Amino acid sequence: MAKSQQSFNKKEKEKKRLKKKKEKLERREQRKLEKTERGKVAFEDMIAYVDENGNLSDTPPDPSKKREIKAEDILLGATPIDRSAEMGERRGKINFFNEEKGYGFITDSKSHDSIFVHINQIEEPVRQGIKVTFEIEMGPKGPNAVNVKIAR
Repeated sequence: MAKSQQSFNKKEKEKKRLKKKKEKLERREQRKLEKTERGKVAFEDMIAYVDENGNLSDTPPDPSKKREIKAEDILLGATPIDRSAEMGERRGKINFFNEEKGYGFITDSKSHDSIFVHINQIEEPVRQGIKVTFEIEMGPKGPNAVNVKIAR
């Protein structure tokens, strides 16, 4: 049997490979130690408090500034808008109308809101810039203009 051909270069490569493997294991162990040390310390660092103004801070809030709030006073979602005053005949100006697509927008003269209008709700032919009278009806996506007539 022949002797294996171990050259100097092969020995050096094997030494480098073993050295890299050893360093990798040492780094892994170091990360484990740091993680456990960090985990114990980091929890206190992660705690955040809310002060009386609703801002986050590192210090606990002052108990003397505590206020009682009733649960029924808290509003969830958007604030309700009373649109009962808006119902009835209104005046406005058509600021955009696309005859091909069949819709447009009317600018209300009182509130200056942009209100959607569909061609089916228009009783007379209209174009952009004409003053109109209309009524507001709530649709699934917001207020819609109905019974649109040219203002006389």
